[in-house]
Amino acid sequence: MKGEFHAPDLDSEFFPGETYGDMILTDFANGWFALDRLMLIRILMTVILAVLFIVAMRNPKLVPRGLQNFAELALDFVRVHIAEDILGKKEGRRFLPVIATIFFAVLAMNIPAVIPGLNVSPNARIGMPIALAILGYVTMIYAGAKRYGFFKFMKSSVVIPNLPPALHILVVPIEFFSTFIMRPVTLALRLMANFLAGHLILVLLFSATNFFFWQMNGWTAMAGVTQIAAIAFTLYECIIIFLQAYIFALLVAVYIELSLHADSH
Repeated sequence: MKGEFHAPDLDSEFFPGETYGDMILTDFANGWFALDRLMLIRILMTVILAVLFIVAMRNPKLVPRGLQNFAELALDFVRVHIAEDILGKKEGRRFLPVIATIFFAVLAMNIPAVIPGLNVSPNARIGMPIALAILGYVTMIYAGAKRYGFFKFMKSSVVIPNLPPALHILVVPIEFFSTFIMRPVTLALRLMANFLAGHLILVLLFSATNFFFWQMNGWTAMAGVTQIAAIAFTLYECIIIFLQAYIFALLVAVYIELSLHADSH
C-alpha cells in the first residue's frame, strides 16, 4: 500500500484574500462584502442559531416541551447562573438580552471547531472576538453612564477616593488603562487565543497521524498514538467550547456590575 503525506496549510484559513485562499463576492462593491470560508461559517452558525430560537419560540406553550423546553433551559442557565448571579434579579433581567446574546453567539461560533468539514472556530480569527468584546464594552459603558451620567461615571471609574493627591498622577492612568482598554482587549484575545491554539494542536495531531501512517515502517504504529491523542484533545475542546462561552459572558456581566457600582472603591 502506497500513500502520500500532505502537509497542513493554514494560510488560507487565517490569511485569506488575493494571496491566500479563495473568496467569493470579490467583485461586488469593490470587495467590501467578500467572503472566505471562515466568514461563511460565521454566517452559517448565525443562521442556525437564529432559526433554532425562532422555531423554539414561535408558538410558546405554558408547559414547554421539545425544542422550546431546550431553549428555555438554555436561557434559564444564562439568566440564573450568569446574569442574576452577578447582577441580581433586577439588573440581571435588564441586561439578560445582551448577556444571553453574547453567550449563545460565542457558543455557536465555538462549536465548528469540532464539526467535521468545518474543523475551525470562527473565533480563532480576531474579527468575531473583537465584535463581541465591543458589544460587551459598549454595554458596560452604557450601564455606568445611565446610572451616574457619563462624566461622573468616568471619574468614578478612574479616581480612587482618599488617595494623596500626588498618587492620582500615577493611579488615574493605570485605572483608565485597566478599565477601558485592558478589559475589551483581554476579552477578545482570550477567546481568540484559546481557539487558535486548539485549532493548531488538532492540526498538528491529525497531521502527525497522517505522517506516521504513510511511513510504512516502525514509525507507523505511532499513528495510533497520535490519533488517540487527537480524539482525546477533541473531547477536551468540547469542554472548552462551553467554558469559553461561559467565561466571556460571565466577565461581561462582572464588568457591567462594576460599572453599576463605579463609585464603590
